[in-house]
Amino acid sequence: MSKLSSAPVPVATAGRELPPWLVGHWQRLWKAQVKGRLGHAWLFTGPVGLGKRLFAERLARALLCQHPDEDGAPCGVCSECHLIDAGYHPDLQRIVPDAESASGEIKVDAIRELVALENLTSHRGGYKVVHIVPAEAMNRAAANSLLKTLEEPTERTLLLLIADDASRLPATIRSRCQHLVCVPPPEHEALPWLAAMLQSPPAPPELLLRLARGAPLKALTMGQADYLSLRRQGFQQFLGVAEGREDPLAVAAAWQSLDMPLLLELALGWLCDIARLIGDPQAQYLSNPDLHDALLALALRLPSEKLHEFLRHCLRAGSLQQGSVNKQLLLESLLIRWALLGAAGAMASSSQ
Repeated sequence: MSKLSSAPVPVATAGRELPPWLVGHWQRLWKAQVKGRLGHAWLFTGPVGLGKRLFAERLARALLCQHPDEDGAPCGVCSECHLIDAGYHPDLQRIVPDAESASGEIKVDAIRELVALENLTSHRGGYKVVHIVPAEAMNRAAANSLLKTLEEPTERTLLLLIADDASRLPATIRSRCQHLVCVPPPEHEALPWLAAMLQSPPAPPELLLRLARGAPLKALTMGQADYLSLRRQGFQQFLGVAEGREDPLAVAAAWQSLDMPLLLELALGWLCDIARLIGDPQAQYLSNPDLHDALLALALRLPSEKLHEFLRHCLRAGSLQQGSVNKQLLLESLLIRWALLGAAGAMASSSQ
């Protein structure tokens, strides 16, 4: 069953200060709130790692705080702020998928519970705020149930839908929300923040930001986890399969215990860089600049048309893995195709 919760987000992301690339968004939204034009439903969209959840948390805290400052920063010391910190504020609810559910969906029961709460007055006499995250995890029945609430909003209730991929939401949901779209900030804005946040970074902040496709919070997570060692080992296995040194079935077995979305993201990053280098061996921008030489060697021998065909298979696998597909078979299929592509490239190179 999907989860309706008031538990707080981690303290590390719940502070008073917003990262610089979100400040402009905040000023516009808070100005709308001061003028009474905030509305009843917002959809926050954009890639992972830009701070959408942090922004939604900050907005909820500002609306529920007894003494926010003129710029909307919550005071952090009033009884409302203490209730949020403790995870017990009755007027702040978060709907998330049940961690024990294999489907990862937000199901209709949680939305029905929300609708029941919507009909009640605020416990504390102010706003009621609801986060739905990730909003695209709502199944069809849940989305249909939410639609009535969006069409007939309750006074002083704010619905915040947070989505990494808004295209997976029904158009009827998207059209009834105001939109805030987050995009990766320029490097000159993101890098100083990232460098200040990282302590003893395992790699240059510039590389981490590139690997994170410009998403600073994602880059920060990469710098604090075993991501780099996993990536290094994964690339050597990926390269070995292409060069015929690694058995694709053995690599698929080794990868089965790893996070499938992460594996596909890594592979797509390598493949896109190879495609860039096929198009232009002097390409200046790569997502994996530290792997330039190995990627260029692959680009010089892999046939462009077959590489793009394999890319399409990987993209299709990304949508399949969200369902109940057999992970082992999916990995085996992809790595066998990759081995055949590598063999075809080696044969073409030897015949020239």
